[in-house]
Amino acid sequence: MKRTLPLIAAFVALLGLSACGGGASGTIVGVSVSSPATLSKIDTVPGTGAAAAVGSKITVNYTGWLYNSAASDFKGAKFDSNSAMTFTLASGSLIEGWVQGIPGMKVGGKRTLLIPSSLGYGASGSGASIPPNSGLVFDIELTAVN
Repeated sequence: MKRTLPLIAAFVALLGLSACGGGASGTIVGVSVSSPATLSKIDTVPGTGAAAAVGSKITVNYTGWLYNSAASDFKGAKFDSNSAMTFTLASGSLIEGWVQGIPGMKVGGKRTLLIPSSLGYGASGSGASIPPNSGLVFDIELTAVN
């Protein structure tokens, strides 16, 4: 009986530790979450055509990455890419970083947006590829203003 009691106590202690999750912070294992402090717009190719404005229907090609402060170009894991995507540039249907970051671009232009989490998907993240509180980087090419 003297041996059984310490074994039961050790088992209960281990069970309690495993149930609490070991103190994990709720982040996805292996993914470092970082975010720029403010929205940055970097025009890599100035366009010469019509300018995009909030409310206009536009067509873009884009690629999106998680923001990585340790990378020289701030591009971490790629999570999305699309060509010839047409939409109305308006709040409610897009992340706010696009609504604030695309206006003023001209057709033929290419722009990189560094988007803080608060103007992206925020505390909720998006699916398995965008963890909560992640900053985002998008390379966007404006191909049409309709």
